Amino acid sequence: MWVRRKGLRWLNDLTPFQLIAVYYLLAVTISSILIALPVAHQDGVKLDFIDILFTAVSAVSVTGLTTVPTAETFSTPGIFILAIVLQLGGIGVMTLGTLIWLVLGKKIGLKERRLIMTDQNQTSFQGMVRLVKEIVLVVLLIELIGFLVLGTYYLQYFDPGEAYLQGFFGTISAMTNGGFDITGQSLVLFKDDYFVQFINMILIIAGAIGFPVLIEVKQYLLQNQEEKTIRFSLFAKLTTLTFFVLVVFGTIMIVLLEFNHFFAGKTWHEIFFYALFQSVTTRSGGLSTLDINQFTEQTQLFMSSLMFIGASPSSVGGGIRTTTFALVVIFVLTFARGGNNIRIFRREVHPADLNKAVVVLIVALFVCLSAVITLTITEPFTLNELVFEVTSAFGTVGLSLGITPGMTTFGKCVLMLLMFLGRIGLLTFLFTFQKNDARGNYHYPRERIIIG
Repeated sequence: MWVRRKGLRWLNDLTPFQLIAVYYLLAVTISSILIALPVAHQDGVKLDFIDILFTAVSAVSVTGLTTVPTAETFSTPGIFILAIVLQLGGIGVMTLGTLIWLVLGKKIGLKERRLIMTDQNQTSFQGMVRLVKEIVLVVLLIELIGFLVLGTYYLQYFDPGEAYLQGFFGTISAMTNGGFDITGQSLVLFKDDYFVQFINMILIIAGAIGFPVLIEVKQYLLQNQEEKTIRFSLFAKLTTLTFFVLVVFGTIMIVLLEFNHFFAGKTWHEIFFYALFQSVTTRSGGLSTLDINQFTEQTQLFMSSLMFIGASPSSVGGGIRTTTFALVVIFVLTFARGGNNIRIFRREVHPADLNKAVVVLIVALFVCLSAVITLTITEPFTLNELVFEVTSAFGTVGLSLGITPGMTTFGKCVLMLLMFLGRIGLLTFLFTFQKNDARGNYHYPRERIIIG
């Protein structure tokens, strides 16, 4: 026992950010082992190591990009294994780990609370255990409802066993924004079934809008309506507003860009649901009701920008996050008008949060640009295809123009790195370079620099 503890002593020297990265790497390792099990594959299917690793990274990061067709590769046990990995990646390694600790009766110490805080992008130790319980309760409740609704509804498409299997996996894939499907063609099979699309959009939004928002909504709905003591936080207001503005703006832009192309000759409701679903799924969903290759390059590039923004913080999605985008836009507008302080909903934004938003945007642009330039050298695909694939991986979305299986091993490794960064978050990645040693706080003389 002493040897084992001695061998793991180096973990105590890591910061919470470094530990989170290590735990997600461990999750990828375990997931790879499970996915590699023969029982997880259909008869006659053999996967290369790179495909197993790619699938594991994609599942843990709840992206959905695949190098092999899920429906034709995995057996029923393999589908359940994939669903478990998606659940792990969606809820979060530390959240699920804490739940297991609580079930086993273990005490949640200060270090564990710091890890939960880091994993869920929180700024305070207070209420971390309660947050975990709330997240798990809300997610499982939504998934249970989604499973029962979709599974029962699918009885008109499949036999009972297949219907509820499709409902089970489809609900988890949508709620975790995993983007995987076992239909073999995403949701194209239901392109005319608006009820299926509506349920999937609700699940995608629930997963991507952020766990704190879901918890605040639950608390607001369950409170005494006469007292109304619970008010929504600035985070919930800004996140919700930005999220739905992006959805509406995305829908309008897709309609305008495709009105004389893919939407030509289609009815108003076909146009509306095609555009709305594709706008919602770019938040981080990865499911689609059409072949994205049928869209024009302009629409594909626009969707790339939406995927780059991604979902909300403390959600299942990746990208730079909606609040980062909102703060940068508001900062630019405020600066252009001669203001210094950012004010939203009669509140001032903390300067540290603005600094983080600007840093995340700059680093994200650098990472994605570097990935695109690198892939143009190694991959035989167009620039538009590579931009789409890179932003899809970074935003942990999972939409693809179909080039993923044809990429080189190096190209797949680049996408895996992007998916991993998108899942743990750029701030967590940057803070992994921090050290635990305390340094003195001092300033040099200030001097102005000409800008612009």
